[in-house]
Amino acid sequence: MFSKRFFLPVAVAGLIFFSSGAMAHSPLFMCYEEPDGSILCEGAYSDGSSALETPIFVRGPGGELLQYGTLCEYGEIELEKPEGEFSILFDGGEGHQVELSGEDIR
Repeated sequence: MFSKRFFLPVAVAGLIFFSSGAMAHSPLFMCYEEPDGSILCEGAYSDGSSALETPIFVRGPGGELLQYGTLCEYGEIELEKPEGEFSILFDGGEGHQVELSGEDIR
């Protein structure tokens, strides 16, 4: 049998190792130009957690806000494609932001 001296440190180390991996997640965000000229964006987290109501900001080249919305229950938002240069920001909070340049959206 295992002694308490051996079991407790191993159990604590195992909990720390496995719980830290379970809490880590990264944002996933992609946008596509639709045939009608609109932009469809999809957002999620790598661990499968919901991105519902995650703020989405569309900004012009000077940082001015062009559009704002949040992801729906399916992790999607449809946006009007702005004229000229723009970027789209998925803002899941500190360390969970993804910004796409308008020129990369096809």
